[in-house]
Amino acid sequence: MPQPKLATFPAIRGALKFYQIASVITGVGLLLLLAEMILKYTPLHVEVFTGGSGGLLWLAPVIVGADCQWFSLFLPGGSGCELTSAGDGFNLSLGILVAHGWFYVVYLFACFRIWSLMRWRFPRFIMLALGGIVPLLSFFMEARVAREVKTYLAEREAASALITEGTR
Repeated sequence: MPQPKLATFPAIRGALKFYQIASVITGVGLLLLLAEMILKYTPLHVEVFTGGSGGLLWLAPVIVGADCQWFSLFLPGGSGCELTSAGDGFNLSLGILVAHGWFYVVYLFACFRIWSLMRWRFPRFIMLALGGIVPLLSFFMEARVAREVKTYLAEREAASALITEGTR
């Protein structure tokens, strides 16, 4: 596998910082999304709203159709199961879902950028991408990638300095 050129090291450092920020934001968004899914799809059946008749932050019930079985919420299309939100105001649950979805695209771009600059193999990109859809994985991947990239850059720069010093 070809190694990154020394001239790309500043770009790699920038890509690493961008990846670190994106992975933390994506990880927090995914944890919020997980909490929202638990509130909505467990027997609690509530969504989080802001504004409207409930005030600053409140929970509104989700009305579950009469023909719903517990397992139908997990089937594609819901198997005819209908969920209706009873809240007014801004649906924060839906906002979290949309924000995480769009920011996951930014996270994928950050993953692609660090992956391509470091010239890693494709399975590494898949592992990085999974960080945005597996809860907590983005935090572990961020720490690991940051440690590996910083170590790699330091070792390559030290080796390059020795070679440059030896030719003088």
